[in-house]
Amino acid sequence: MRPAPGEVLHFSEDPTITRFVPHVARTARQSEAYVWAVDGGRAPDYWFPRQCPRAMAWTVPGTTAADRARILGPGGGERVHAIEYDWLDRLRTTELFAYRLPAAAFRPFGDPVPSAVVATEPVVPLGPPEPVGDLLKLHRDAGIQLRVLDNLWGFWDGVITSTLGFSGIRLRNAKPAREPGPEQPVRTAPSPVLRKPVRRRLTPPPA
Repeated sequence: MRPAPGEVLHFSEDPTITRFVPHVARTARQSEAYVWAVDGGRAPDYWFPRQCPRAMAWTVPGTTAADRARILGPGGGERVHAIEYDWLDRLRTTELFAYRLPAAAFRPFGDPVPSAVVATEPVVPLGPPEPVGDLLKLHRDAGIQLRVLDNLWGFWDGVITSTLGFSGIRLRNAKPAREPGPEQPVRTAPSPVLRKPVRRRLTPPPA
């Protein structure tokens, strides 16, 4: 599910939206009210249930062969998405919808590389919402490796210190991270994406 030329997409589990009004999301780090959407390069970030924690990585021009082998693995393609086992059934059963919106109403959001597009005025969809369909099949057809893990944090720690592009969404919903060793106590991660002072690379993969 990708936008056509002149379009951007908003993914939702609600098929009844007729008008998108700018708002400040509960998890927002900025005070401005926006309507949020994504272009074709970032659409795969949202092929999930809304609250599903996911860690994603993809090759960029500066990706080293060693990091590609370490994160993507042999035959792993250009991109990998990781979720937890606890979310697999919901990935299989959630009914997701895509709203097509006029791209002209939006501007890029994010620095140095945009991770979304935003509008500051209400936006009316170009048509009724479209069922996205089987989310596993969507990944397969796009050639995206889908990795299912018991805990995301070991993978995420490897990704954010690599030369791949990456993005983490809803990581606050992931299981707590654990220190190495079966007898070690759970350590909490109240702000998981910012646990390490690294520069986030958010360059989208080629469409």
